Amino acid sequence: MGLLSRSSSSSDDLEKRPKFTKRDSQLSIHTQDYALGIRKSNPYSNIDDLTPTALAEGHQLKKDLKTRHITMIAIGGALGTGLLIGTTSALATAGPASILIAYSIVGLVVYFVMCCLGEMASFIPLPEGFAGYATRYCDEALGFGVGIAYLCKYLIIAPNQLVAGSLVMQYWLSPAKVNPGVWIAIILVIVILINLFGVKFFGEFEFWLSSLKVITVLGLIILLLCIMLGGSPTHDRIGFRYWQDPGAFAPYKKIDNKPLAKFVSFWSVMVTAVFAYLGTELVGITFGEAQNPRHTIKKAIRLTFYRILIFYICSVFLIGCCVAYNDPQLLAAKKSTATASASPFVVAIKNANIDGLPHVINACILIFIFSATNSDLYIATRNLYGLSANGMLPKIFSKTNKNGVPIYSLAFAASFCLLAFMACSSSSKEVFNYFVKVVSILGLLTWISILVTYLYFLKAVKAQGYNRKRDFVYYAPLQPYGAWIALFICCLIAITKNFTVFIHGFEYKSFITGYIGIPIYLIAIFGWKIIKKTKTVKPEEADLVTYKDVIDAETEEFERLEAEKVAERNGKKDASWWYDHSIGYVF
Repeated sequence: MGLLSRSSSSSDDLEKRPKFTKRDSQLSIHTQDYALGIRKSNPYSNIDDLTPTALAEGHQLKKDLKTRHITMIAIGGALGTGLLIGTTSALATAGPASILIAYSIVGLVVYFVMCCLGEMASFIPLPEGFAGYATRYCDEALGFGVGIAYLCKYLIIAPNQLVAGSLVMQYWLSPAKVNPGVWIAIILVIVILINLFGVKFFGEFEFWLSSLKVITVLGLIILLLCIMLGGSPTHDRIGFRYWQDPGAFAPYKKIDNKPLAKFVSFWSVMVTAVFAYLGTELVGITFGEAQNPRHTIKKAIRLTFYRILIFYICSVFLIGCCVAYNDPQLLAAKKSTATASASPFVVAIKNANIDGLPHVINACILIFIFSATNSDLYIATRNLYGLSANGMLPKIFSKTNKNGVPIYSLAFAASFCLLAFMACSSSSKEVFNYFVKVVSILGLLTWISILVTYLYFLKAVKAQGYNRKRDFVYYAPLQPYGAWIALFICCLIAITKNFTVFIHGFEYKSFITGYIGIPIYLIAIFGWKIIKKTKTVKPEEADLVTYKDVIDAETEEFERLEAEKVAERNGKKDASWWYDHSIGYVF
């Protein structure tokens, strides 16, 4: 009751709260079923001076995402080609110990980022996404900056996934037989239709696709463990053989000093690890359309640590045991892109003399890419909606249809997917690689923004007398130390991510694509700050009140229904209980 005791009527909260300025317009509307007593003007909206954009008729999202949808989207958003294929170049470049350390460090960063996001989102879930949190707790300019950076990321990564899909199909049918544009068009039409049907249909579709992802990765982990322990047709017990010969750390080829060469190799794969984890944070965009958001967020975030440990750390550890970094097949796979032949899992399978599985792996990669394209288009659409609802982009992008889909935002995001057809006139691999480099820096800048916003949020919470352990449904562990550590690592990787372009010659294309996100981000922040003359939010003035009563009411109603279910169960363990206490931990 500690949390609920802080919430009084809307009028009481309005009287007690500090006098806000322009940032009062950043409201979070989570359901149209509440007759709210608070109505505040939105200076950016021309719809109705007394109605914020997100609450206006024809501009509302629908809350149709269930807990299982959110938890599976949280997993599926992170499982993609970065894990199945990106580990190839990482292992060949740096060796098994380096990738294990790199993926562990970045995994820890991602865990802290998700914990920080989870605490803010479970307090007051915002449909405006990361831009809404940054605007409300830190600075309107940071909200615009992170919103633009994240939007650019998903406007780019969606066509990138389409190019990857065409590359996967080339494993079976060469471009000479079927033009890559055919596969791009087919996948694009399907994902647009899925997004057009509404978030409920999208959530259900993603649930089953993400379930297939989980089953695939778990199956591969078990298979690699069997190969490592001698359970393959060759009966060769590999163990830690490749950690000794050729070694745990691979030296960077262009440097003669061995210790320095090994360190350069290790640090060069940090960005590969970042790319593999990108998308973990996208679940934060879905919270505004979630049922029982506090319960859903708490569950999704708490399982993040175990998912990172199982799906990423276990995978890269076993890959490093089953494939040597100088394996000829691995070096050949490094030159491929986005097909089964580029996966280190397939190299391990071939070395173990297991027939037929490469085609299965390629089919699984296609599923991964299809799911990623679907969710990427959804995130781009909702990010556009959030910026529009915040008054930072034209109001037309927050216009929704009867299914609660921001129809014009979807059309705009889908139009950027047409960039994928560049693969028809130039090398698909070249286009894919350029997109990957741009996306990585934009993802890092998003993590940095989330961490900075959270540090400001903590100051506001303390200044306004909240006790995180008593008043919050979920509070992030090891804070603020975890946020500061993660912020330092993210900034360091962002600055040094493409440092290898300076070794023995300057590769200007890699430099530009690797760092172009930083000036875009800074121009957006300082441009908005100068034009709008925004000020940093003071901790004692940060809005920790508006619509908190709505979420409190939802939480109280959910807890009441849960208590009734427990009473009706009367100690019996029904199907729901067994699901929650078994595969529910994964799904």
